[in-house]
Amino acid sequence: MKKFKQLGLIGCGMMGGSFALALKRAGLVERVVGYNKSPSKTETAKRMGIIDDAAASILQAVMGSDLVLIAVPVSATFDVLKSVQFGLNKEALILDVGSTKQSVIQAAESVFGALPSHFVPSHPIAGKEQAGIEAADADLYVGKRVILTPTELTDSGAIANAIAVWKSLGMSVSQMTSTEHDAVFAAVSHFPHLLAFAYMNGLAGQTEARQFLQMAGPGFKDFTRIAAGDPELWSDIFLANSQEILNQSAAMSLSLKKLEDAMRLGSPQTLKELIATASALRGGWTLSNKSAVDDV
Repeated sequence: MKKFKQLGLIGCGMMGGSFALALKRAGLVERVVGYNKSPSKTETAKRMGIIDDAAASILQAVMGSDLVLIAVPVSATFDVLKSVQFGLNKEALILDVGSTKQSVIQAAESVFGALPSHFVPSHPIAGKEQAGIEAADADLYVGKRVILTPTELTDSGAIANAIAVWKSLGMSVSQMTSTEHDAVFAAVSHFPHLLAFAYMNGLAGQTEARQFLQMAGPGFKDFTRIAAGDPELWSDIFLANSQEILNQSAAMSLSLKKLEDAMRLGSPQTLKELIATASALRGGWTLSNKSAVDDV
């Protein structure tokens, strides 16, 4: 694949920093210019060798860049694009790492009138509980999946370059529409996080919470791991994809009610059937399962 002369990294956090490190390790970028709203984070990124130069502004980070990565909370996408609209190289490949895609595309449409032909919205399914540039890891994306949500206006060459970039980091690549993406990830990522946060808050609100936590074991650890997520990131995602998440919440509430009703009625057979259905579905699922969306 082509080697990029300059990566303009907007957002020096764990996701953006890991992307820059992985590209550097693969020898696919000559120079990385980074910007972060907190100058101390940019300086840390430079000290760690993640970026080569710290930009004083978003615009400065993208000027001269033939590859741009937007690695900020999705609610900040509009402001980022507005800041760079007159400094972008029209041929530069633009990627992002947002966990919602309709809001990102809508932000681009608001700024440019339409999604720029070289902007390929992306969602790498990778991360850690830790946040910040200090958690950057060149191996973060290895063996993981990334979802691309181009539109009919997206340049085919840009899509091919985006696929090559993500594959160079060790990722498998899938495509779907932004609408499909947001519905899918509301079900398998966003709502589970909402539920985990609600569960921990519900536990914390009980007077026996400290005693409960002292007795908790591996099951509790597995179920609540994602409740340690970053508050800024997840509040941003919940608001950006609120309708799809609320749809899932309504569906899951009905499912929970079936279990509750079976307990109230003292119906072991109904409980066994409901649990068996869930157990069989979970037992047949693994991370290596083929995605419903074909790899590209």
